[in-house]
Amino acid sequence: MMQGSDVSDRLSSGLAEGATDGKACRPSCRVERDLLGKVEIPADALWGVHTQRAIENFRVSGTPIGAFEELVQALVIVKQAAARANRALGYLDAERATAIEAACIEILNDGRYRDHFVVDAMQGGAGTSTNMNANEVIANVALEISGRSRGDYAALHPNDHVNMAQSTNDAYPTALRLAALLAVDPLVTALTGLVAGLGAKATAFASILKVGRTQLRDAVPMTLGQEFGAFKSAIEAEIRSLRDQSAAFLQVNLGGTAIGTGLNTDPRYRRVVTAELARLTGRPIVSAPDLIDATSDVGAFTLFSGTLKRLALKLSKISSDLRLLSSGPRAGLGEIVLPAVQAGSSIMPGKVNPVIPEMVNQVAYLVAGHDVTITMCADGGQLQLNPFEPMIGYCLLSSMKLLTSAVDTLQSRCISGIEADIDRCRYLSENSIGAVTALVPVLGYDICSTLAKRALVEHRKITDLVREEDLLSQERLMEILRHEALTQPNLGGHVG
Repeated sequence: MMQGSDVSDRLSSGLAEGATDGKACRPSCRVERDLLGKVEIPADALWGVHTQRAIENFRVSGTPIGAFEELVQALVIVKQAAARANRALGYLDAERATAIEAACIEILNDGRYRDHFVVDAMQGGAGTSTNMNANEVIANVALEISGRSRGDYAALHPNDHVNMAQSTNDAYPTALRLAALLAVDPLVTALTGLVAGLGAKATAFASILKVGRTQLRDAVPMTLGQEFGAFKSAIEAEIRSLRDQSAAFLQVNLGGTAIGTGLNTDPRYRRVVTAELARLTGRPIVSAPDLIDATSDVGAFTLFSGTLKRLALKLSKISSDLRLLSSGPRAGLGEIVLPAVQAGSSIMPGKVNPVIPEMVNQVAYLVAGHDVTITMCADGGQLQLNPFEPMIGYCLLSSMKLLTSAVDTLQSRCISGIEADIDRCRYLSENSIGAVTALVPVLGYDICSTLAKRALVEHRKITDLVREEDLLSQERLMEILRHEALTQPNLGGHVG
């Protein structure tokens, strides 16, 4: 499957020897070499030559892959699964396999190692730099656990041992899928908290009659509780969609190596390594039915990104509604009062702005932009590989991270503290002409149109005009305009 360890040891014996050519490196550095030559690496760095070159090549976003905790975890778990599989199949000796697994466990349990996953998240090479970074950090942690020096790759090599039976092209996409699965969990948790918060407000506001609006114009009556209940239902639907769409990430191409043919792997490896990955994650991960297709296809990412965009837009719509409903407080709608969290102006004393909903709006716009980028990256793949998966990963994981924080903030700093202005809701509903719609089955459309027009022109209430024209008795009018009849006709409240 791989070249023999003795050959590997001989060929790699000088890769980390700083003085093999008679030239000593600085005390604060060690020297490693690759096919391009020698590179100085900080002595305290756990990464190696390939990572160092990537650091120098990709000074782009300033965001290292270590900023994405789920991606680091996923990469390490993939390497752990591979080490277990290679040991089980007899290709990796027990000592090295044990050291690699110990290193993986330590990295997973100690957040400080994330500081050594340093390559920029925006990179060329289809994720090769990210994969190399993971290989080198795991190798050097394993070497130290074994009592050896960093860079002693003759004993344990980043490529020959940590990356055994793998290619970036199957290890990285698998890790990215697992990272998405890991990242969706806190997002769903945050959304579940938001659902609870919206549900609490729906219950608290259940009896408060208000004006419904379409196209920013007065429509028929509803309750403030129904409005918040609709917000709740919208988010519940998005939670279901996230769970449904993320299930596609359970199919991975691990074992396909470079293009999906499985070159340099034992025929049993694909099955064994996928089983180990499922065992380590506790998730029903399976091998994709066609690894060549799975290696080049990023359809699962585009579909899931679309789901994130839809969620973002629903959150943005809810936030915009909150801004409208709280507008004023004297010259706007003013039906609800958002919690005041900071001063709103450097020049207008006492002004308070809806800053939390505004933040959510902006996050939603960025998530929508990320979806466009992912779409373009998906379109840019050629033949047996999509080289733009690092940007897909950056956008997808950034979107989930942003949405999780934004939803948590929306719930804790805004939704939980919203109050209803009951007097304002009552005033607007009593003076709205929307209730005339409930009279159409009894009085007819034309008469009701005339009543509505008069109410607008004369600035009068519909009920006063009905009484004045003696169109209905007081009892009949009040029966038709009962709270339940107006807001819950499907429950038997409507009286025709």
